[in-house]
Amino acid sequence: MQARFSVHSTSVPANGQLHPPQRILVRGVNWLGDAVMTTPALARLRERFPDARITLLTAAKLAPLWSPHPAVDDVVSFAADEGLLSVARRLRAGRFDLALLLPNAPRAGLEARLAGIPRRVGIHWPWRDWLLTDVVPTDPRAVGMRRRKPAEILARLREPAPPPNWGLPAPGPESHQLFHYLRLVAALGADPTPLPPRLGITPAEIADARERFELAPGIRWIGFNVGAEYGPAKRWPVESFAAVARAVATHPGHGLVFFGGNSDTQTVARILAALGRSPAPVRNLAGRTSLRDLAASLAACEAVITNDTGPMHVAAAVGTRVIVPFGSTSPELTGPGLPGEGRHALLKSDAPCAPCFLRECPADLRCLRRLEPDAILAALGS
Repeated sequence: MQARFSVHSTSVPANGQLHPPQRILVRGVNWLGDAVMTTPALARLRERFPDARITLLTAAKLAPLWSPHPAVDDVVSFAADEGLLSVARRLRAGRFDLALLLPNAPRAGLEARLAGIPRRVGIHWPWRDWLLTDVVPTDPRAVGMRRRKPAEILARLREPAPPPNWGLPAPGPESHQLFHYLRLVAALGADPTPLPPRLGITPAEIADARERFELAPGIRWIGFNVGAEYGPAKRWPVESFAAVARAVATHPGHGLVFFGGNSDTQTVARILAALGRSPAPVRNLAGRTSLRDLAASLAACEAVITNDTGPMHVAAAVGTRVIVPFGSTSPELTGPGLPGEGRHALLKSDAPCAPCFLRECPADLRCLRRLEPDAILAALGS
């Protein structure tokens, strides 16, 4: 029996057996956390086509993540303001046999089609299928979550006993974003069995980060990643981070490392002010690290307390345990590491409005405020 991949062009056998491609373009995703979640699919793609040359097209801000990475031979990056036609012209010179489109966005399909890539594989998405030669259906078992309107949130908070999870079925493992990407490579005959996300950070990079940022071996460094580019609805309160930092600082042999981008420096400064004079060593790396510096420094930590954001995925992918307060989002859909592996502590709120998937809370952020520092400390010590 053959699976249907397209209604308007090439129909591909379920085992993906056509002429093996020699030059594969993978159109990467545009967010750091999403990029990390694609690494199992890329590893399976490399297994499936070990002799092919795999080129990753990625936003310039994410290019360092892939240099090096064992599943990728070449990296082509584009600036945020580079036009569609400019990208397509550069891709045309690569003479690719196949394009694997990881994002659902129509632009990814347009880039590949305008570049003249003869085989273009992507997940079914409205308004985009005509750009593909191989349309991979979504998993009918996957439970999606939609972004809620502020009025829905406020009305639900007034209900005396609203059903959990908005009355929807609990998402199963197949709902995790990692499986979405594996489904794409499985359409090409790759093994769909999940792997833990992994990044190609070398021991030399970790040693260099330890030296430059004074993360001495022998100290149990606990990381604190306090930002979330998505929006404030993902950010655990500053006072909660400060309470955990004060508690960790009292334990002999521990040190504190604060992470964040340029936009997080003031938040970290507030936490450090609340921390006061610390008996433990403190390192403030907010706004000081490149992407690979960040990954190497996270690898030097014993554990990281982090919001649901890109560095959460990076930390898990370099082997560091993460403790995560989830509020507006769902660990079943975008949690770190291999779904169900149990190594990480993913704390879910019991607020009736969670998950709402909003960037900003229209109410009182009770989803995250209900997750007390003591719960994070208990998870850290477990």
